[in-house]
Amino acid sequence: MVEQQIIERYARIVAVALLVAGCLLVLRPFIVGIVFAAIVCVCTWSLYQRVLRKCRNRPTLASLVMTLGMILVVVVPLAVLAGSLANNVPTLIDAGKQMLASGPPAPPAWLKTFPFVGEQADAYWHRVTENREELKSLGQRLAEPAKNFLIATVQVFGEGILQLTLVVFVCFFLYRDGERMAGSVHAIADKLAGGMGGRLIAIVNGTVVGVMFGMIGTAAAQALLALIGFLVAGVPAAFLLGAAVFFLSMVPVGPPLIWGGAAAWLYYGGETGWAVFMVLWGALVVSSVDNFLKPILISRGSNMSLALVFLGVLGGVLAFGFIGIFLGPTLLAVGVTLLKQWTQVAAPGAVPPA
Repeated sequence: MVEQQIIERYARIVAVALLVAGCLLVLRPFIVGIVFAAIVCVCTWSLYQRVLRKCRNRPTLASLVMTLGMILVVVVPLAVLAGSLANNVPTLIDAGKQMLASGPPAPPAWLKTFPFVGEQADAYWHRVTENREELKSLGQRLAEPAKNFLIATVQVFGEGILQLTLVVFVCFFLYRDGERMAGSVHAIADKLAGGMGGRLIAIVNGTVVGVMFGMIGTAAAQALLALIGFLVAGVPAAFLLGAAVFFLSMVPVGPPLIWGGAAAWLYYGGETGWAVFMVLWGALVVSSVDNFLKPILISRGSNMSLALVFLGVLGGVLAFGFIGIFLGPTLLAVGVTLLKQWTQVAAPGAVPPA
């Protein structure tokens, strides 16, 4: 009898494990989208509550308003940006060939007087401008890789738009049924973590919100600084390029694609000084903001140390990709909290917190 009960217990465990594995296998292509949708809903829940009150407590209507707003604010601009980039790929390739074929302009007079490296830079510039055949051959060799890179960039934008569409779709149901789902999450957390369930959920919520607003704040700062540089240098469509910097700041090499392209346009337009300014402004001001502003904003929103935030963001990206920006700091925050709780309880004479 006892052996039969043991066998049945293990059989139930195996059945549950197989069921969980099967569910994960089915949902594996959508896990990133579902997790990101949950993050978006957590960060915008207070806004949803206000919309819900405006809609006279009708969850379906409020959820529809929120998802339509996400489509208009995020999905449509990215689709327009991706479409514009796709339409201009041949033009960009031809322009690059012409620039390399014609060669760079003569170096500015002030370059030779630049301290320490001015004479060497001026001599190197003259060697490049005088060897037109080598420059043309280089352009022909780089044309195909550049074309493939631009096409791959368009494909990444397309895949991102599809992922965002999935996120918006999932967000509708998370908004509509969020309160019931939140109750289930609290119940699961209480079963797994006992009295610490509510505290851990609060830590996860605070960390996720801190990371999200850290990313948005950093993106806004980079876009504003890039816009200032574009306006000062006289780059056309400065506001459109600033918006592109805002969206592409989520990608590690996104902003340099914009301000680097603006610098190239200025350079081949004969505005060498402004091109140098654009490169220095982009590298030292726009792109460097991400290195210190994002960890500071995240640490303030999540009550984590700056070092843990930096390690969580970097390690999360390396381990999980883009979604690791959120998962890395969250996992570290929960782990540190559990470690502190365990050491407090395990210490001799320590009194467990209430």
